[in-house]
Parts: sequence; structure tokens; C-alpha cells
Amino acid sequence: MIKTNLNYRLFFLFKFLLLFVFCFKLFADDVKKYEKMVVIGSNTAPIKIKIFSSFTCPHCADFHTKIIPKIKEKYINTNQAQIIHVDFPLDQASFNASKLLHCIKQKNQISFLDKIYEDQDKWASGSNIKQINENLKKIVLNFGINEIQFNKCLNNEKINDKILNSRIDAHKKYSINSTPTIVINEKKFEGSINFKNISKKIEKLI
Repeated sequence: MIKTNLNYRLFFLFKFLLLFVFCFKLFADDVKKYEKMVVIGSNTAPIKIKIFSSFTCPHCADFHTKIIPKIKEKYINTNQAQIIHVDFPLDQASFNASKLLHCIKQKNQISFLDKIYEDQDKWASGSNIKQINENLKKIVLNFGINEIQFNKCLNNEKINDKILNSRIDAHKKYSINSTPTIVINEKKFEGSINFKNISKKIEKLI
């Protein structure tokens, strides 16, 4: 009887250890996945806010410059939420800016996002893609990208495929066809995109 109880306890201890290892692996894989993305906030934050945006979209610029700072102050700085930038380029100019984002060192990517959206009217106002590229070239010089690296980045097939495949997946998974589109914990946000409405949604999930 004692031996049977011991075997029973060992069996459940073994099952518990297996479950622990499995959950830890899932957690580690999740953290690793978000480390490869352009994010604001902790990878361990329970609320994940995906923002699908196009760099030439005026509404995206407004969201980034006016609403994200409020989300950051209330939810990101308190480790309750994390913002995940997802490229959803709607034109060639935005596509090129997205490519450059992924060529910049990770530590400078958020600063690049800020600059691109703050100066959207300046760099995106070129009369053709060649002129817009020249505007982008001036911006990325301040982020460690020289002219040779700039040209290599725009012709990098791996980065091209990454952005385009992400866009295709987003359309299939969330039926995205406009920007900005917000997805909170894998559910597409419906309604007017403003801080008040987004805050209400986050509060329900906390």
C-alpha cells in the first residue's frame, strides 16, 4: 500500500514537472517571438496591442503622435500593455519606409517610428517615389544607414517578403483593409479609434 501511494505521488509529480516545462517553453517562445517585432513595452505585459499601420497614412500618424503617448503613460509604463507595430503598407512610399525600419538597429526603431510619423508631411510630400526616397535617405542617415546600406535595404528580398507576407497574413487573419487597425489580445478592435474607447477595452481585460 505504501509503495502504491509512493508510485502514485511520483506519477503526479512527473506530470506536474512536464506541465511546468511545457508552459515555460510556451512562455519563452512567446517572449522570443515578440523580441523579433518592433514593440513598445515589456514582452511579458498581459495586454498585447497590435497596430497595423501604413507610414503614409495621416490617421496612423495622428494615432502614433497623439494616442500612443497616452496609452504609454497609463498602460505601458505600468507593464500592463505592450504595443506591437505591424507593417501594413498601402503604397510604395510606405513600403520603402517599412523596409528601412527593419534595417535600422533595434534600439533605434522606435525613434525612427517617431520621426517618420512626426515628419510625415515633409518626407512623403515628394512628387514621385524617387524624390520620396531621397527624403527617406536624409532621415535614415541619422540612424546609421548610409547610401550604400540604403540601396541594399530597399532591394533586400528577405525584408520585402517579411513585410508582404505579414500584410497578407494580417488581411487573412483579421480582414484588415485599412489603417490604422487595432487588434487587442488577438481581437480586432471595432468602433472609433480614440484613447477613451481603447482604454475602456483595455480596462475590461485587466
